[in-house]
Amino acid sequence: MSTDPHSIYQFSVLDEFGKTVSMDKYKGKVVVIVNVASNCGYTKPNYTGLKLLSDQYKSQGLEVACFPCNQFKQQEPGTEAEIRKFIKDNYNFEPDLYKKIDVNGEHESPLYTFLKKEQGDSIVDALKTMSLPSSDIKWNFTKFVCNRQGHPISRYPPAANPAR
Repeated sequence: MSTDPHSIYQFSVLDEFGKTVSMDKYKGKVVVIVNVASNCGYTKPNYTGLKLLSDQYKSQGLEVACFPCNQFKQQEPGTEAEIRKFIKDNYNFEPDLYKKIDVNGEHESPLYTFLKKEQGDSIVDALKTMSLPSSDIKWNFTKFVCNRQGHPISRYPPAANPAR
């Protein structure tokens, strides 16, 4: 694993089957990391946009890494197998899918602790939710873009269309 403290490559995560996977599998690629949920108002536009983005740029090295999360109104109650089937059946999309995680709080994924530290909430997003700026994930489908060196370079809110 990389020792770069500003890179996602320093982390390992569990894939949808529970196998440990190093994030250095994305070396040299642009990766969109997103917390997903199947029963959210943002589900259709985000999966549709992520699929279009993947279709357009995968050949140039873009990958999509989906992390199911049930922290926001329990909108991702399914198993990883059910989530995979839902994404494939409804969107004909097969992104990298990982084990369900927490993105905030005491049990949050270390990867998300890092992403939030590197790309905190913007003042604009804080104003939209009438809250103080905070690095916490506010809802499903918050998207982080990491460059080919594994550095988080931008953060997009749930309403941002991934295909634009």
